[in-house]
Amino acid sequence: MAPRRESARARKARAHVIASRLAAEYPGTAKELCALRYETPFQLLVATILSAQSTDVRVNMVTPGLFAVYPDPPSLAGADPESVEELIRSTGFFRAKTKSVIGMAAEVVERFGGEVPTAMEDLVTLPGVGRKTANVLRSVAFGLPGFPVDTHVLRLTRLLGLTTETDPVRVEFDVGPLVPDDELGGLSLRLILHGRAVCVARRPRCGDCILNDVCPSSLVPARPTRPAGNEGAAAS
Repeated sequence: MAPRRESARARKARAHVIASRLAAEYPGTAKELCALRYETPFQLLVATILSAQSTDVRVNMVTPGLFAVYPDPPSLAGADPESVEELIRSTGFFRAKTKSVIGMAAEVVERFGGEVPTAMEDLVTLPGVGRKTANVLRSVAFGLPGFPVDTHVLRLTRLLGLTTETDPVRVEFDVGPLVPDDELGGLSLRLILHGRAVCVARRPRCGDCILNDVCPSSLVPARPTRPAGNEGAAAS
């Protein structure tokens, strides 16, 4: 269990242990771990916008039909809003999402020559794209640094003592420096998987958690300390 008062160096070392164990438990790159189905960065951007207040499963049910008709920025930019609304209706908030994805596509065409930008400062200027969506795109589609903060990530990073912030952007800036840039996207997705499978909000399974001995919020006695092995060597 982490001490209540923890130095920045100790927190970074503990963050490395957390990231290493989660990587072993949920292996794969950010691209491999992403549940949304897509063929191009543009399609991932559309799917991520549609996933707001919805589920990946639901989004994956509607995007094949949507992308069959509107596979790229020019086609979606010129789409009939009523047609798009009908295709994405089941994801919820379909009118607002239709406005966002059509507007996003139009700006990608007009301002970026039909190519989705990679820079955070450009992505967040597109309709329907905030930092969370931009970080998904950067880390999954482009292999760039990005730490998306959803409700699971927000909850688990606080429980694990990696941050005390409640604002997603501040959490992103708090956790980002704790792990290497190329691990940020994968860490976010693994925290989501762990939050769904083990660290469940209403009934956390602390006794089954691989992070039990390094989690300050554990509800059960910590497991015996694991051998340092690669964890200790990398964290030193």
